[in-house]
Amino acid sequence: MNKIVPISLLFFLIGTASIFAQAKSDAVLVAKDTTKLQEIDPLTPAKAAFYSAILPGLGQAYNKKYWKIPLVYGAIGTSLYFYIDNNKKYHDYRDAYKRRLEGYNDDNYQFLDDSRLIAGQKFYQRNRDLSALFVVGFYVLNIIDANVDAALIQFNVNERLSMRPEIYPNDVTFRPNVGLTFNYTFK
Repeated sequence: MNKIVPISLLFFLIGTASIFAQAKSDAVLVAKDTTKLQEIDPLTPAKAAFYSAILPGLGQAYNKKYWKIPLVYGAIGTSLYFYIDNNKKYHDYRDAYKRRLEGYNDDNYQFLDDSRLIAGQKFYQRNRDLSALFVVGFYVLNIIDANVDAALIQFNVNERLSMRPEIYPNDVTFRPNVGLTFNYTFK
């Protein structure tokens, strides 16, 4: 009899706890996803690249990355300046050399002999061609930047995806190990 009373009391408490637990679980909880998903427009990167091809920096303005526009114009403008400067100096050396071949010696480079004029032509021609390559390279880089930036704007990054560095002790030596933890929560 002594054992029956505590056991029946235990079953009574478990039964009432389950009744209260069921009463609490009758309420329906609805979890809403508060992250608003944006519509993905697959033509956005192509538009940004097209705008940058038409006018350098316009694709960056389309992507609302206005701080990149001075960088684009600075890179292309500096390269273009060096192209024009080297082209002018190349033509100066070439014209002086041509006048020397014709027998005139009244140019600005009287202190240079013919071999120095030829070396100057080659030097400025190489720098001019390299500057032209930089102009084209920065122009193409501007288009690629606008395209990639427009594609990455649509990339979904929210709280469900996280990465954090973690320092944990080694199980054997108890030395600190460094690692990265990637978490993705499915909801």
